[in-house]
Amino acid sequence: MYELETKKVIGLMSGTSCDSIDVGLCEVHPDLSCKLIAGINYKYPEHIRAKIFQIFRGESSVKDICQMNFAIGECFGNACMALISEYGKPDLISSHGQTVYHYPFNEKIDDISLKSTLQLGESSVIAEKTGCLVISNFREADIASGGDGAPLVCFADEKWFKPLKKNVLVQNIGGISNVTVVTKDNDTFGFDTGLGNIMIDYCMNKFFGMPYDKDGEIARQGTISHDWLNLLLQDEYYLKEPPKTTGREYFSNTYIENALKYAPEDKNSVITTATVLTAKTIVDAYERFVFPHVKIDEVIIGGGGAYNPEIMKYLRKFLPAEIELKTHEDYGISNNYKEVMAFALLGYCKYYNIPSNLPSCTGARKRVVLGKIT
Repeated sequence: MYELETKKVIGLMSGTSCDSIDVGLCEVHPDLSCKLIAGINYKYPEHIRAKIFQIFRGESSVKDICQMNFAIGECFGNACMALISEYGKPDLISSHGQTVYHYPFNEKIDDISLKSTLQLGESSVIAEKTGCLVISNFREADIASGGDGAPLVCFADEKWFKPLKKNVLVQNIGGISNVTVVTKDNDTFGFDTGLGNIMIDYCMNKFFGMPYDKDGEIARQGTISHDWLNLLLQDEYYLKEPPKTTGREYFSNTYIENALKYAPEDKNSVITTATVLTAKTIVDAYERFVFPHVKIDEVIIGGGGAYNPEIMKYLRKFLPAEIELKTHEDYGISNNYKEVMAFALLGYCKYYNIPSNLPSCTGARKRVVLGKIT
């Protein structure tokens, strides 16, 4: 058995919104705590990003996907080099990759499971470009063990927030929103609550030519369409019992376009209502699946949604008054780089052969070591 040592790890992550490659140089310690030394948001070249969205929309050939696996790997390698040139080589690189398809359903063909996931960003290219050991492909081992391959950040949430000795909900709001329930006395569990920023970003791009609603400025100018909101809240995903995970495959452009058929005419109000939807589905998930089982002290928000004052305003409005609303920054963890730090931790665990999935969150049959080494 290795004796654990502190390692410098570059974590790499690009989420469902695909706005940038998040790169963080982290120090991971034997007690599995993690400190961010430096982070950057490395922009994809515009044509590469456009190709990724073609894959999201199902408009790509096998050739396109093959090429993009290596092209994204090169982008991830370049992103690492931006940090390496300033801070030197890390002990290892931990790459989540770019998810282009995630299929967590128990479908079979000829009695063979079709539950699957696909992250692009060829680790061999990253390793060649940086000269570093690379750990990647974290979701597959959990799926092989019967899990959904997500959410994986729950492991980090448990390590970092269990010591608070409080009952907290650790809520990430990225393209998709996911929560980890960390309590004093019970097993940690978690699930995807549903839409995060995907619908807001899509509508901002469609109606305003902007990638996202900076500081919630557009949402602040509209009014809530309660009829449309109530219709959107009836989606079957929100009623499904955890463990559960979702993504761009379900909340797709087609899904959003179908939803927009019933949207209000005022475009500001579309953004307002989509913003309220994100906050409402998060709190509804707590009311359905968390509050009946455990008394919560705090909700701790991370991800891009933490920077949207309108999302935060509506979360505060919908949450019971006695529950405190905080962000990761209140605990010295970057809202922006939290997931990068989490995957740096998962890479460290692979390096030392430490199981790092939580079956109570993913539905897997057992604890397994996640990741592959290049």
